[in-house]
Amino acid sequence: MIVIGIDLSGPSNHKDTVLVVFEVIENQLKFVKCRRHINDEEILKEVAAQSQVNEVVIGIDAPLSYEDGGGDRESDRAIRKYIVDIGMKPGSIMAPTFNRMVYLTLRGIKLTREIEAEISQYPVSIVEVHPGAVIGSRLSPKEMDYVLTYKQDLEMRKVLLKWFEQQQLVGIPKTAADENHTIDACAAALGAWHWADPAFSPKWRYSAKPPLHPYDFCC
Repeated sequence: MIVIGIDLSGPSNHKDTVLVVFEVIENQLKFVKCRRHINDEEILKEVAAQSQVNEVVIGIDAPLSYEDGGGDRESDRAIRKYIVDIGMKPGSIMAPTFNRMVYLTLRGIKLTREIEAEISQYPVSIVEVHPGAVIGSRLSPKEMDYVLTYKQDLEMRKVLLKWFEQQQLVGIPKTAADENHTIDACAAALGAWHWADPAFSPKWRYSAKPPLHPYDFCC
């Protein structure tokens, strides 16, 4: 199994988009590559190339649907409650149609439909992932500061690299700590792995409700 984690940014902000590729080997997620500053065409080409190697599972940090009429989806309300219950802040969950989110939502919807259309002949699965919740849900209460501060704190990102090793993500280069987008992409891969691999299970999951909400949401 190939697992791809994508920290997606808005369609005009390729520099903050990061894609990481891992391969499942002996119950570990082995780092293969990281691609930064990547556009939609490059993402499609990478997914197509990996799908010819093995089954591909993609975890994407972006809304992959929106609520008709605007505002929160049921899944947004559910995961917001979940992260507050484990000690995280609710502000990281924003409605897909919120001003700061709407272009990211547009890109997420466009990209996933293109993946399905262009790579339909290969086994590719897609899940929406919240990277912060992936991390926070696997930390002990005394470690919760890691997830609350890593986006601003280089030292915390270095700590999380070691923590990823404890979660069986191996071979991630130290340079991954240089920016939070790479940490988020790795966390998206971790969440997608636990969602897809029958040896594991996600910490939280909201099942797809097609046709308007066609993808599971997990952490």
